[in-house]
Amino acid sequence: MLAKAISMINETLKFLADEVNKYLSQKLGVNTDPRLLLGNLSKAMDNDTTGTNSLSNKAILSLVNVEEDRVAKQQENFVKSDSGVIYKNPPLYLNLYIVLAVNRTDYAESLKWLAYIIQFFQYQKVFTPQSHPGLDPKIQKLMLDLHSLGFEQINHLWSILGGKYMPSVLYKIRQVTIDEDAVIAGGGIITDVAVNGRNKLQV
Repeated sequence: MLAKAISMINETLKFLADEVNKYLSQKLGVNTDPRLLLGNLSKAMDNDTTGTNSLSNKAILSLVNVEEDRVAKQQENFVKSDSGVIYKNPPLYLNLYIVLAVNRTDYAESLKWLAYIIQFFQYQKVFTPQSHPGLDPKIQKLMLDLHSLGFEQINHLWSILGGKYMPSVLYKIRQVTIDEDAVIAGGGIITDVAVNGRNKLQV
């Protein structure tokens, strides 16, 4: 279950990063080097052994929180079929919170990139395998909402990330489904019950 959850979250974020990069290429010109990278925002200021950082002069997509969507949660732990009943835990529906920050040395360019990113999610906020074949078919639907924070919350978030504030925006991704599809138990369908020594057909 853990491996599948990690895989689904990674596939979701990678898909969104690819879609944003396609849009940025339309607006800023085709570039073989991705402008947006999936990465740990807290590492944006670090340098490697060569004195460089792969997140420099990039837009960064970083996961900052995961929560269960209790509204969409299914209570039933069984599935009926013609041959019987299968008992399994219901799917887990997750909401992901992501930050998209622009780590450009040119501040004006940072604001320009950020505006394009917001513009992209303004017109394209729902993704399905039907509308976007590149989306993993196990992901039924993704819905993105702009998530606003107050000044105190922004300060707290960036303190946790351990870096200086960059032009950024926070989005909530709804309906990421995690389903191990592992059967706990199974059984046949009840066709009749005994009542006072007689068999009575179960409707």
